[in-house]
Amino acid sequence: MATAIITGSARGIGAAIALRLAKDGFDIALNDVSEAMFEGNDIVEQIRALGVQCEVFICDVSNHDSVKETVSEIKERFKTIDVLVNNAGITRDGLLARMSEEQYDTVIAVNQKSVFNMTKFAGAVMMRQRSGRIINLSSVAGLYGNPGQMNYSASKAAIIGMTKTVAKELGSRGITCNAVAPGFIKTPMTDKLTDAQREAMLNLIAMKRYGTVDEIAGVVSFLASEDASYVTGQVIEISGGLSM
Repeated sequence: MATAIITGSARGIGAAIALRLAKDGFDIALNDVSEAMFEGNDIVEQIRALGVQCEVFICDVSNHDSVKETVSEIKERFKTIDVLVNNAGITRDGLLARMSEEQYDTVIAVNQKSVFNMTKFAGAVMMRQRSGRIINLSSVAGLYGNPGQMNYSASKAAIIGMTKTVAKELGSRGITCNAVAPGFIKTPMTDKLTDAQREAMLNLIAMKRYGTVDEIAGVVSFLASEDASYVTGQVIEISGGLSM
């Protein structure tokens, strides 16, 4: 049985990706920063009900040594690591003039350094296997920038460069590396927007609606599949036509 690791997967896009990959037949290694993230959450039960194995690995993926230990534990538990989805991410928004060093550094550590940490150690397992799929969650903010999100945009833009570099370095070992760049996705965060804010955002989107977490998961599913065996170094924008 093949194994997929999804970071930041207690809820939201990460949980949707984990559930979709479980439906595709992968054993699932869930990850988040604390047990509290899984409280009142039945994602583990949902995945196990699909007939695959599922375990939770608590780890701060911005911490290099913790990731090294956790990846080793996952390899010992599941024997293989076939798919890595680098989904963990946070925001600490603010205009540049008011953004603190802590706001900047924290977002870079969680969003960007985590990709380095996870890809280094899970990628080493994949290199020995001579096969693997790495899928990174970038964002339209990394493609086009976004006022009030210098830290977030920087982290997501960096992920695009990291994706292309890893694709070139590991391609000869049978490993692909791609990124997806979601646009405005319906989440509890978008539910808090005012009507005026929603209208302004939707006017930028050709399809005039938000995306769903399942639509992100569907593209990740493709990139993790054999159908995408000759796709690498790509950034797939999932934004309903935001950029047009």
